Amino acid sequence: MDMKLSGKKIIKKIFGSKAQRKKRIKIILALVALLSAVLYGCSTIPPSNIDNVCEIFEEKDDWYDATKDAYEKWGVPIHVQMAIIHQESKFKSQAKPPRTKVLWVIPWKRKSTAYGYAQVLDQTWDWYRKSTGNSGADRDDFEDAVDFIGWYVNISHKKLGISKWDAQKQYLAYHEGHGGYRKRTYNKKKWLISVAAKVGRRSKKYATQLKKCQSDLNSGWWWF
Repeated sequence: MDMKLSGKKIIKKIFGSKAQRKKRIKIILALVALLSAVLYGCSTIPPSNIDNVCEIFEEKDDWYDATKDAYEKWGVPIHVQMAIIHQESKFKSQAKPPRTKVLWVIPWKRKSTAYGYAQVLDQTWDWYRKSTGNSGADRDDFEDAVDFIGWYVNISHKKLGISKWDAQKQYLAYHEGHGGYRKRTYNKKKWLISVAAKVGRRSKKYATQLKKCQSDLNSGWWWF
């Protein structure tokens, strides 16, 4: 009995012909790609209730770990990180500034290159990646976005002496840049002062909410 031929027959009987195996592999790869697309879509959809940080972390179960890691790395409180992202993108992964219009109707260029959860400019993002060595970081990745915020707020603290817990002043430095904050350019922008105050209030609100659920988040109970 030809054992080699017998083995081939067994494989063919179990897995089908070579053409059938190729077809099945293609189907499996297509299903994997579809599943990946669905999972990616789910992960990038903004939380249902962006006004409650506990509900945000309940819905996005990996976000808390990301913000906690950024806090342990840079010392920037979770509620400050989340308040800044709320203001910048409302937790939309691919957020961009609105386009300007020509003759009040025709869509034109965007106001800046800001993009992602933290609305970071191209140049600033390049600075972050070079400074941290996180060359593969993406602005539409939540973990990278909160790490960026932690990094930037930490620099603002060192350069400008702003407390990492002061979301209002940190937001002014975040929006105007370190040079602009030193020059107090925000004083000529009443709307920005109002927005920064709103970020400060939201940070405090998130902090209060977080106290009610943080023990569960730390224990991992929330995941269940």
